Amino acid sequence: MSTSLPAGRYRLDPSTSEVRIQHRTMWGLVTVKGRFTEVKGAGEVPADGGPATGSLTLAAASLDTGHTKRDSHLRSADFFDAERFPELVFTATGAEPQGDGSVALTGELTVRGVTEPLTLTGTVTGRTAESVTVAVDTTIDRDRFGLGWNRLGMMRGLTEVAVSATFTRD
Repeated sequence: MSTSLPAGRYRLDPSTSEVRIQHRTMWGLVTVKGRFTEVKGAGEVPADGGPATGSLTLAAASLDTGHTKRDSHLRSADFFDAERFPELVFTATGAEPQGDGSVALTGELTVRGVTEPLTLTGTVTGRTAESVTVAVDTTIDRDRFGLGWNRLGMMRGLTEVAVSATFTRD
């Protein structure tokens, strides 16, 4: 994801990576926060200097908001439908370093069997000769992915997502 990284394959280090979400609910009065406890991913930096590619996969059933009943509801068919769609996947078709230290990411996000294009800007927050850590903060419209459950108008607005992903050379 940077021209200073050696070409090759990289694996996500789940012990130093995290994906967090937050969403305002209860008519905007309460912010629900959570994190996905099972993340995996991989990437590749091509030898020809072209854009890096990769993926980040979240286990839908691993979302933990600290409230068992709410977590069960989020895993149900009303939201992630984790039994039928066990994974949320971002596939990066291009990751290119920018002159300001950021990384331009293009790709697709698949949630509940719905795939939508996604363009993101990441920040390199750590780098060694064998690894890179990229942080991305974005906002997702859950309605785009069939997550429109909204009883009594309680859940309006967008979901904020914060990712910190460390990829280490294989």
